[in-house]
Amino acid sequence: MTFHEFGRDGAPVAVLIHPSLVMWDYFEFVIPLMQDAYHLVVPALPGYDEDAPGDFTSVEQIAAELEDWLIARNILEIGCIYGCSMGGSIVMRLLADRRVKVGCAVIDGGITPYQLPWIATRAIAVRDFLMIYMGKLGGIKLLEKAFSTDEYSDEDLKYVAKVLHFISAKTIWRTFESCNNYSMPEGFESDCRAIEYWYTKAEAKDRAWDIDYVRAHFPRASFRIFDDVGHGGLAVLKPELFASELVRAMASSGETEAGA
Repeated sequence: MTFHEFGRDGAPVAVLIHPSLVMWDYFEFVIPLMQDAYHLVVPALPGYDEDAPGDFTSVEQIAAELEDWLIARNILEIGCIYGCSMGGSIVMRLLADRRVKVGCAVIDGGITPYQLPWIATRAIAVRDFLMIYMGKLGGIKLLEKAFSTDEYSDEDLKYVAKVLHFISAKTIWRTFESCNNYSMPEGFESDCRAIEYWYTKAEAKDRAWDIDYVRAHFPRASFRIFDDVGHGGLAVLKPELFASELVRAMASSGETEAGA
């Protein structure tokens, strides 16, 4: 896994984890807004890194690799970790592991492990795999339907088509199979001081199970709802709002700008 770093040494560390079907440059509009005040760490997740061919592994393995990298760099405490969708799953596993101290965690539409019988979870994974794989085969026209909740430009859709072109069928399958069914430590309890779960009005119904899971397993979590944007659209379509909300979340947990 490749790690991209931006910003000031010695500043509070913010880790940004992208969702599926995009690359690490999902945060390209956010990075310039935050790099002057923070030390940003943006992993390029396996299977979604055009410069490092390979397949997606699992939520558990990626969380462990991220923890290993931070510990090897002597980054034992981070100001904030943010993850969207698939990235949110990785954030939750990292919080449960408690190997790195986290001041603030933001889970944006994060996917929680399904609490369903094995056969039901596999049926859902097959459905999701086929939907995305058909998009891989069908190109822009199918993508326009899949991403109809937001007004993405032709360039945005071409970007997603490019990602779908190079990622493997194995990566698509493992992404959904793992995000739907990743394990969490028995009886875990996060020591994070401030956890926020973000979601949008447009995805409220789809996130209902995830919200219930977060309420049950992260009882100190607060919830923030956004209007006029769909699942995963905040960092791309409203980067200024994204950055200001992330800074607000860090400030509310006491993780302020270095020297402030």
